[in-house]
Amino acid sequence: MTGARRPLARARRKGFEKRPWGGFEVLEEGPGYKVKRLVVNPGRRLSLQRHRHRAEHWVVVAGVPRVRVAGRTRRLRAKGTVSIPRGAWHRIENPGREPVILIEVQHGPYLGEDDIIRQEDDYGRTGSTPPRRRSRPVHG
Repeated sequence: MTGARRPLARARRKGFEKRPWGGFEVLEEGPGYKVKRLVVNPGRRLSLQRHRHRAEHWVVVAGVPRVRVAGRTRRLRAKGTVSIPRGAWHRIENPGREPVILIEVQHGPYLGEDDIIRQEDDYGRTGSTPPRRRSRPVHG
């Protein structure tokens, strides 16, 4: 196995985290960044959300998602990209028949899953309290 593949193989052993819309796995993370592989099932969508402490960049690997960022909605195809600034409302949805697969790169001082403020959610998860900025290291 080549050196470039080892972090990916290690991350896959951690497992795929299921969500009502599909799920994700962490491929790599370090101080100030995290890389995930997201799978959005057909007919599903993530909550309309924003983050206080991180920005994100999405690259479409497969499928044709509809993405909404800061009130602007558009369709993306394979190799399409979109950047989500910290604090911008955003959502991914999959109106197609095949799973949408994206690579998400997060960057910021705090990258925890609890840094999600939901405005709309198909699965009853709105009203979450955003975290306060933490002084602990990002890589934890």
